[in-house]
Amino acid sequence: MVSTETKRMEYHGSMKAAGSQPRECSIASALDVVGERWSLLVLREIHFGVHRFDEIQRNTGAPRDILSRRLTTLVAKGVLEKRQYSDRPPRFEYHSTPAGTELRPVLALLDAWGTRWLPDMPHSPEPSALAAEADRALPESGVTRAAR
Repeated sequence: MVSTETKRMEYHGSMKAAGSQPRECSIASALDVVGERWSLLVLREIHFGVHRFDEIQRNTGAPRDILSRRLTTLVAKGVLEKRQYSDRPPRFEYHSTPAGTELRPVLALLDAWGTRWLPDMPHSPEPSALAAEADRALPESGVTRAAR
């Protein structure tokens, strides 16, 4: 079995300076599970009500092999659960667990932050449910979609 530290080193490999000792913290541990682009976009789709592999792949643009690995990791770490919806052929949907649902405010704040601080980048054409959630999540942060 590969240790968490070994996985972190493999994933972040060249970013770690030789001989350095990274600070251990819950943020680093959480990022090991959900901190990759495709993982966050998968969670966005799940929270938008998209649950099937092909639809998640279409809406995220993730390569199929990478998407498959990310879904497997998110299921293994308890962020998503896999539910069979067809026997022949076997087909599955992915749904948020309580751990995955707790990430909604994180997605909402990323959405609001991107809208505010990356004005020249693509945005959702209309405010989403995540945007409204961001406005409620941490009002003292001052990060809202209205600040476009």
